[in-house]
Amino acid sequence: MTMIWSVYLSGEIHTDWREQIMRGCESLGLPLEYMSAVTDHEASDAAGDLLGEENSGYWRDHKSSKVNGIRTKTLIENCDIAIIRFGDKYKQWNAAFDAGYCAAMNKPYITLHAEDIVHPLKEVDAAAMAWATTPEQVVGILKYVTQEG
Repeated sequence: MTMIWSVYLSGEIHTDWREQIMRGCESLGLPLEYMSAVTDHEASDAAGDLLGEENSGYWRDHKSSKVNGIRTKTLIENCDIAIIRFGDKYKQWNAAFDAGYCAAMNKPYITLHAEDIVHPLKEVDAAAMAWATTPEQVVGILKYVTQEG
C-alpha cells in the first residue's frame, strides 16, 4: 500500500511556486496531498474581522493572526513534510515562524529561497532537512523521499 504524503506549503504568496510544485509532482504521479495557509492576502488580514471590527491595527492583526493560527497550527501538526518559501518581495515573518514551529515539533521541512538571502535565513536553513532554490529541486526531493523500495 502506498503512503499518501501530506505536504504543507508555507510562505510567499505572490508567485506561483505552489502551483509549480504541485504540477511537477502530479506529472510524476507522486502520492501527495497538499495543504496551505490562506493565500488570499486580504482575506488573511481580515480573518479577525469575523470577531468584530477593530479601530487599532494592532488588535486587528492580533485577532487575525489568532484565527489564521487555528488553520496553520492544525495543518502543520498534521503534515508529513513542509515546504517553506521565502520570496524576495516581502519579508515572510510568518514563514519563519512556521519553520520554527516545524523545528520545535521535529517536523521535517525544506526551505525554498534564493541564494542572496542565505545569511538572514541561516538559522532557519540550519534546522531544515534541505535548502532548495527552485520548485524543480523540491519536486526532485519529494520524488526521492516518496519512492517505494
